[in-house]
Amino acid sequence: MFGLLFGTTLLVPATMIGFGLLWKKHPPKDVNTIYGYRTPMSMKNDETWRFAHQYHAKIWLWIGLIVLVLSMIFAYVFRGNYEVSYLWIISIQTFIMLLSLIPTEKALKKKFDSDGRPK
Repeated sequence: MFGLLFGTTLLVPATMIGFGLLWKKHPPKDVNTIYGYRTPMSMKNDETWRFAHQYHAKIWLWIGLIVLVLSMIFAYVFRGNYEVSYLWIISIQTFIMLLSLIPTEKALKKKFDSDGRPK
């Protein structure tokens, strides 16, 4: 059971690392509503779309690596009561993943005006 729960706790950081690597080298080419970093500001035009993916890829890659290491440490330390602690770990991971949107949105607002034109 520990192995299954341990693997589950690695899904969030693995997703962040995977998309960080993917978007760093191959961001989605066109603005779309199906796949990619989709916020109103990032979807203004192709330039905001590309910038958001390049910027967010770096954030997710580094945060994903940090969260992966910390998750593995916490999973090992709390392995005795893992059924409860893994829910906390996944909740914290998800919260960190959502918080990672903030710097990207700030960078978009700093670089572009509200219509998506470079400042």
